Amino acid sequence: MTTEPSAPARAPLGDPQLRRLIAGQTLAAVVDALFIVWLTLFVLKLSDPGLATGLVLVAVALPRAVLLPPAGVLVDRLGPARVVAAAAWLRVAVLLSLGLLVALATPSLTTVAVLGGLLGAADAAYFPAALALLPVVVPTAKLARVNGLVQGAESVGDLVGPAVAAGCIAAAGFTATLGGITALAALAAGALGTLVRVVRRGGAAGPAGEAAGPDGDGGARPGSGRALVVGLAHAWRDPPVRGMLAAIGLINIAVVGPVLVGGAVLAEQRLGGAGSLGVLLSGFGAGSLAGSLVAGWRPPARRGWALVGGVAAIGGGMVGLAAVGGVVAATAVVSLIGLGSGFLGVVVVATLQERVPAHLLGRVLSLLVLATVAFDPFSYVLAGALLPAGTTTLFLLCGGAVLACAGLVATSPAIRALR
Repeated sequence: MTTEPSAPARAPLGDPQLRRLIAGQTLAAVVDALFIVWLTLFVLKLSDPGLATGLVLVAVALPRAVLLPPAGVLVDRLGPARVVAAAAWLRVAVLLSLGLLVALATPSLTTVAVLGGLLGAADAAYFPAALALLPVVVPTAKLARVNGLVQGAESVGDLVGPAVAAGCIAAAGFTATLGGITALAALAAGALGTLVRVVRRGGAAGPAGEAAGPDGDGGARPGSGRALVVGLAHAWRDPPVRGMLAAIGLINIAVVGPVLVGGAVLAEQRLGGAGSLGVLLSGFGAGSLAGSLVAGWRPPARRGWALVGGVAAIGGGMVGLAAVGGVVAATAVVSLIGLGSGFLGVVVVATLQERVPAHLLGRVLSLLVLATVAFDPFSYVLAGALLPAGTTTLFLLCGGAVLACAGLVATSPAIRALR
């Protein structure tokens, strides 16, 4: 049994609830895009560039990565609606505390890092809960479309967030800009918080853990370590789930660092200067937005082959970066990588939401988020290790690894059969 059974919950839900869900998650994505830029620039103001900035960003990322698996257990125990609302309001509280400190005094780097760590902990609960909430509120036929809208909003935030945040800071200052970000976070939390009452009226039975045994948890309490092992075991035993998680993890290792680090070197060497990197990243954001919207509005009839195509597009784009010699060509190739990433993200999330049993969904989706964010440091290390051999070698090796992954995915009968 699940905390918020899909069939009873969906019946009374209409368009107003869907709009609140989309609005809340969209605003939360915009807050993420704006705040990371605000935080980076604020830390640079407090100290010299370099180690301090990296340590504060690690303070945000480390709790998020470490707490994601147990947070997935929490989602399955309490239900995604309750967890997403609590995490959203915790974000507001932390942002408000940081805003008051910035307005009244100059906080130390340690204080900023501690508050950043609390935001990372809130993120660890929010991300899997937000993904697990969609199947509770959204009819199955609309899952791909709503995922496309939400992930499209994230792409828009990544595309315009740096410019908007920097422009607001320049015009109004750090305190006013953070106040605006906090207000957006409060609007997101308010919209998402209404869904707790809606789900409860829809017939939610109570915490998932109270009836998890008959659904396959083997009697394990969802708050226990064994419940986490059950989620990991399910992801491992299901070949399509295992394959999708592995592919996402490999793509993040082989793409994030090489595109950012290698792209910066490529811009200096072949594209006319460091300013070209901004153009490349904008191309990635535009491609990601297009891929998300395409996958959402025209869901593929054969998802297995769509997964293969998305992975292949990313790998082909990485290989293409090895040969580009101008900004236009490089931006087009990076847009292809973004297109594949946005398309693949929507297809993978929608497939997991439909395939994974509801009482395990939080745990499995926490693994997906972990595969998306936890490997970034390894990706940067990989890029740094390969760069002495040249950008051509870097992009060929990383792109070849992603193309090989596409080939492995294509050889899996279970993934090819996905619809």
